[in-house]
Amino acid sequence: MDLQKRLSSKSFFIFNLVLLGIIFGFSMAFLSFSCTSPRGGMVAQAQERPSNVVIPQDALAVVEGLQTAFNAVSDKVLPSVVEVTTVTVQRRQSQNFNGIPWEFFFGPNRDGNEDGQGQEYRSRSMGSGIIVRHAADVYYVLTNNHVVEGTTEIVVTTRDGKEYPAELVGTDSRRDLAVISFRTSDTFPTADLGDSDNVRVGDWAIAMGNPLGEQFAFSVTMGIVSAVGRTGGPSGNINDFIQTDASINQGNSGGPLVNIRGEVIGINTWIASNAGGGSVGLGFAIPINNAKRVIDEIIRSGRVSDGWLGVSLTDANRETLQAMGVSGVLGSLAVHVFLGSPADKAGISPGDYITQVDGRVVRGTNYLTQMVGNIRPGDSAVFTVVRDGTTRNFTVQIETRNDTVASDSAKLWPGVNVVALTDDIRSTLNLDRNAQGLYVTQVEDGTPGAIVGLRRGDRITAINNTQIRDMASFYRVLRENADRGEVWFTYIRGETTSDSLRFRK
Repeated sequence: MDLQKRLSSKSFFIFNLVLLGIIFGFSMAFLSFSCTSPRGGMVAQAQERPSNVVIPQDALAVVEGLQTAFNAVSDKVLPSVVEVTTVTVQRRQSQNFNGIPWEFFFGPNRDGNEDGQGQEYRSRSMGSGIIVRHAADVYYVLTNNHVVEGTTEIVVTTRDGKEYPAELVGTDSRRDLAVISFRTSDTFPTADLGDSDNVRVGDWAIAMGNPLGEQFAFSVTMGIVSAVGRTGGPSGNINDFIQTDASINQGNSGGPLVNIRGEVIGINTWIASNAGGGSVGLGFAIPINNAKRVIDEIIRSGRVSDGWLGVSLTDANRETLQAMGVSGVLGSLAVHVFLGSPADKAGISPGDYITQVDGRVVRGTNYLTQMVGNIRPGDSAVFTVVRDGTTRNFTVQIETRNDTVASDSAKLWPGVNVVALTDDIRSTLNLDRNAQGLYVTQVEDGTPGAIVGLRRGDRITAINNTQIRDMASFYRVLRENADRGEVWFTYIRGETTSDSLRFRK
C-alpha cells in the first residue's frame, strides 16, 4: 500500500512529467540536428562553390579601356581646374530697433566706420575655373562672369590646396564669360581647348568643377552631349549652349566640360532646375569656340569688342513666314533697322529674312546675334536675305557695338510691330470677319512709329494710300516709300480712320 500510494502521489506525477519533457526535448533536438546538418553542410558547400558565370574578356577589355580613358582625362585636366572663391562687401546703415536708435545706447560707428556709411557685410560664394593661358609668372583663368561679377575679393585654389589672390582681367557679360589672373612661380598646366563646332549629340561629356562647395571640390561627372545649339539661359545671354546630362550643380559654374580626348569643349554655366534648385540632369555649357576670341581680347585689352549690324530681329511665327514666302527656311526676320547703321548703309531693310552669313546657315535669332557679335569690327561679311521671294546678297561692313547707339530708339525704323489679322484675332477684337489690315502689337517709345502717332491696338490699312493686306505687302510698301523719302500710315483706331503724320527717313 505504501508503494501504491507513492506511485499515485502528486509529486511522483510531476516528476514523471518533467522526465518525459526532458526525454522529448532531447529527442527533438537530435532529430533537428540530424535533419539540418546535411543541409547546412550543403549550404556551406554551395557557398564555397565558385560561380560558373564568366565575364567575356573582349567585353571586359573594352570597358577597362574606357575606364582607363576616363582616368587619363581626369589626370590630364584636373590640375588645370581651380576653385574660385569670391567675397562681396556691402555696407548697410545701422538699424533702428523698434524706433529706438541703436547708436543712442551703444555709440556710433561700433564697426569702426567713421564715415557713417554703416556696417560692413561680407558674403562669400564659390565657383570654378580653368587655366587657359600662362605668361611668365601669370596664369589666366577662364570662368563665368556671374561667378565674379560685383565681387570685391577673388581667391583661386588649385587642386593641391594652394591658395592665390586673384584679380579680374576683364568680362563679357553678353556671353557670361570672365578672365581672372593670379601670379605664382609654381607650375601648373594649361588646358587644351578643343573645337566645339565638332561636338555631336551622343559624344561623351565629362564635367569638372566644385559642386556645392569645398566639401565636393574637384569632382568629375560623366554623361553625354544631349543636344547642341540650345538657347535661353541667363537673361541677355547670346550663347548657343551645349546641353549635357553630366551632373552639374551650383559651384560647377565656370568649370570645364571636356571630351574623351581631354579637350575643353565648353564652360559649365547653368542648369535647368526645379523649385528646389538642384540638378535634374539638364546642364548647359558655353561652347569653347564662343570663348576663344573673348580670351584673346580680354588678355590683350581687358575688354571685348562685339560686332554690330544694326537690326532688331525676331523668330517669326508660322503664319508670318508663310505670308512672306519663307516657310520652312531657317533664318531670322529683321523687323526694325537702325537708321545709319551698317545694315542700313548696305541696303538691308525691315522685312528682310536673313538666312546666311558668309555662307553659314542662320539657325535662328540668337544664333545670328552671336554670329554678328563674333565678327571683328571693321571686317565685312556677306548677308544673304530673302526679300519678296527673291534671294539677295548684301555686303556689310560691321561696326563696333555701342550700347548707347544700340539703345537709341529714335533711330529704330519703323519702330512698329504688327501681326496679320487671323480669324482668332478678329474674334478676340470683335472685328468683322472681312476686316483687313495689320494689327499693331507694339510701338517702341521714341521711334518714328511713335512720333507719327501710331499706338498699340491700331489697325494699319494702308501706307502712302497703298492698301495693306498682309505682312509681305506691309514691308514691301514700307520699303518702297521709305526709299522715296516719305512715309505715312492710314490706320483705324476705334471707329475712326485717320492718317498719321509723315516721316522722312
